[in-house]
Amino acid sequence: MTYSEYTDTTTLELTEQPTPKVGPGSVLISVQRAAVNPVDWKLMTGGLDAMLEAHFPVIPGWDVAGIVEATGPDTPEFSVGDRVAAYGRKDVVSGGSYAEYMSLPATSVARIPDGVGFDDAAGLPLAGLTALRSLETLELTDEDTLLIHAASGGVGFLAAQLAREVGATVLGTASEANHGKLRQIGVVPLTYGEGLEERVREAAPAGVTAVADFVGGVREQTLAVLAADGRHVSIADPTVEEQGGQWVWVRPDGARLQELLGKVAAGDLRVEIDSAYPLAEAADAMRANQAGSRGKVLIDTTR
Repeated sequence: MTYSEYTDTTTLELTEQPTPKVGPGSVLISVQRAAVNPVDWKLMTGGLDAMLEAHFPVIPGWDVAGIVEATGPDTPEFSVGDRVAAYGRKDVVSGGSYAEYMSLPATSVARIPDGVGFDDAAGLPLAGLTALRSLETLELTDEDTLLIHAASGGVGFLAAQLAREVGATVLGTASEANHGKLRQIGVVPLTYGEGLEERVREAAPAGVTAVADFVGGVREQTLAVLAADGRHVSIADPTVEEQGGQWVWVRPDGARLQELLGKVAAGDLRVEIDSAYPLAEAADAMRANQAGSRGKVLIDTTR
């Protein structure tokens, strides 16, 4: 699936493109699943053009799970037939995962453990690595009380589970329909919107020691409930750096993804899947993600 100019999802079309080349230290992946992330359709509109260069036609998609089809020179880590997953962001936006094949550096790729299916493996990379990097940037410990903005979303739900594994007390904003989902993983659910500051103070009278913003537009709410010397990060609002926070932009990292996949295999981390679409219906998958899906939206390239 490709687009040839910055516009909306209506221009995404099924086209024939050359099979990607496989350079030294790289693998060619036969894509079984791709996952849709908000960055995919934001890139389509040109929203990140100031930061990332695009070579048209662009194949969107950074999350991939599949089977190693071929390896380049000096790639002893992988063999043909290995089941693998990756967060496949590249320096140039071009050859993504909404395709039959994707070529990636071996350093971005992780093996899928036994017992983990392609669906969970595809839904994990970008969201899981973003969640992990956010918590590591916060230097979260079991003494912290963490507020997660958008705790039931793709990144937030994984971050909440990882924070609970560390032993932190976690408060999470979500619509009331998702409060039960958060309670199941040990999170104190809070309805977002007007009155949030009061609800946070009721749950944490002294304020929270850490905040992870996965939605944007909540900087003032964060500052209002953050305790003295508290830490805060955002993946959606770079202006937090003006107030002592840190803007997190996740990096491809096969080794860290391998750790997260291990947690999924052990039953310690749950990836929530919403739906899957055939490759030719990738535009519909993007629109489902835009509308606010309750879990990861996937593209099944085998359909």
